[in-house]
Amino acid sequence: MSGHPGAEVAATDVGRTVEAVWRMEAARIVGALARMLRGDVGLAEELAQDAMLQALESWPADGIPDRPGAWLMQVAKHRALDRLRHAAMHAGKEGQLSWEYDEQLRDSQPGPEHLAELAQEDLGDDVLRLMFACCHPLLPPEGRTALALKLLGGLSTAEIARAFLVPDATMAQRIVRAKRTLAAARVPFEVPRGAALGPRLASVLQVIYLVFNEGYAASAGTDWLRPALCREALRLGRVLAGLMPDEGEVHGLVALMEIQSSRERARTGPDGAPVLLLDQDRSRWDWLLIGRGLAALEQAARCGAYGPYALQAAIAACHARAPRPEATDWVRIAALYDALAALHPSPVVELNRAVALAMAYGPAEGLALVDALADVPALRGYHLLPSVRGDLLARLGRHAEARVEFERAAALTRNARERTLLLARGRACGV
Repeated sequence: MSGHPGAEVAATDVGRTVEAVWRMEAARIVGALARMLRGDVGLAEELAQDAMLQALESWPADGIPDRPGAWLMQVAKHRALDRLRHAAMHAGKEGQLSWEYDEQLRDSQPGPEHLAELAQEDLGDDVLRLMFACCHPLLPPEGRTALALKLLGGLSTAEIARAFLVPDATMAQRIVRAKRTLAAARVPFEVPRGAALGPRLASVLQVIYLVFNEGYAASAGTDWLRPALCREALRLGRVLAGLMPDEGEVHGLVALMEIQSSRERARTGPDGAPVLLLDQDRSRWDWLLIGRGLAALEQAARCGAYGPYALQAAIAACHARAPRPEATDWVRIAALYDALAALHPSPVVELNRAVALAMAYGPAEGLALVDALADVPALRGYHLLPSVRGDLLARLGRHAEARVEFERAAALTRNARERTLLLARGRACGV
């Protein structure tokens, strides 16, 4: 893990690298530390953050390591071991602790002979354990999801607040309370089995879904996509599908993520700029992932009635089956959104339903629903509301109003790529 010899690295470059590595490796680092610390996820995050601070101090002079994620993991584990040794000295158990830690290191790095048991390894990996710990029933639903997004997705508090449409301070309080509750209750760091698994499933699925969404359309930053988050969410979904083969919503979520992931190559241009769904080159879609997604959707149907994730997967499947944008079955998509709104009502579902109605029955139909959502508190500050309204106004020939809406949406988004796209759409409306 040597750095780049002979040259100092600018602090800004180090900062960007540390942030990027943290986003990719946060779940594995915090999960590994939580296992060492007997499930204390709050302390695990604290020590992981200490390792990040050490990187910010060391790397400008020493160079960025060839494997920065492994460097952070090693430093964080040493900090955790130091903390454990300090506590063990007072109980006279330092020798036993060192032996247990050595065993842990050997167990956490399976050799090639264990590759045939990959599925079983995944069921017990630190990331999955961390997810179920964060989704313990002791925590309120909003606290479970927020904490898991913070620790598993490497998301900032501001990004999580954005996903939940709440102020940053409110979200920070939720996360702090959740960590304190888990620490006080000494929640076991394990994947629950049998009857204990079901009650936590809804929270786990929501976490996976929100992690995937943050990767699919980043809420902030300079990149439109964060593919590593999408891949990790899909991996965890597949693991859960193996763990719970008769649970339709697990297969529904996997189907949704497989189909959405199939568009990755077509969702950005050569310069990284976003490409909207109806403008994408569908020959660049990954048809293997689409096939897997459609198979998972069929499995969800065999498990019984569609739930919210399976309904969203069915909507995604309508797009996947259309060889050209104009061949999309928008009437069926609108009907599926009607079913989703009845089963799982939310302002965001209503906004998406408005788009489907506009495509199926004309922009005036969709605009009426969008206007009805204008005063919904949860959508205040949500950039996609004026974005959708701008699109519908433009289609109705009301270009001056559309430009105002696109500019308003651009001012609300925290993603630089999306802001550029929205401003360009506004300029295209003229004056």
